[in-house]
Amino acid sequence: MLKEFKEFIAKGNILDLAVAVVIGGAFGKIVASLVDDVIMPPIGKLLGNADFANLYIPLAGQTAKTVEEAKKLGAVIAYGAFLNTIIQFLIIAFVIFLVVKAANRMKRKQEEAPAAPSAQEVLLAEIRDLLKAKN
Repeated sequence: MLKEFKEFIAKGNILDLAVAVVIGGAFGKIVASLVDDVIMPPIGKLLGNADFANLYIPLAGQTAKTVEEAKKLGAVIAYGAFLNTIIQFLIIAFVIFLVVKAANRMKRKQEEAPAAPSAQEVLLAEIRDLLKAKN
């Protein structure tokens, strides 16, 4: 059973998947930071110094400066965090689109390239050339 497990883990697809998950997690953190720390502050500034992370609708009539404080006082709809998540999703989806587009372009170039002649075709061409040279 241990041998089968080692074979399973050593398969390329499993290792590729593990690497993709780790890199995807790190990429998600980068995108979250990009949205929260770079994109949203200027948008918030344009909209009157609004901090999207702290935009909420109180459901218990409470008022607080931050979402965390408001949650301690009662239920809230934290739509600012939801907006940040939507923007993060759109950025990730766009990057994935660009990667897939580039992969498809490379795949098309490979398909368009003429296939190299097989060994049999090369040999037949050599024989043909030799016969032409004799005449």
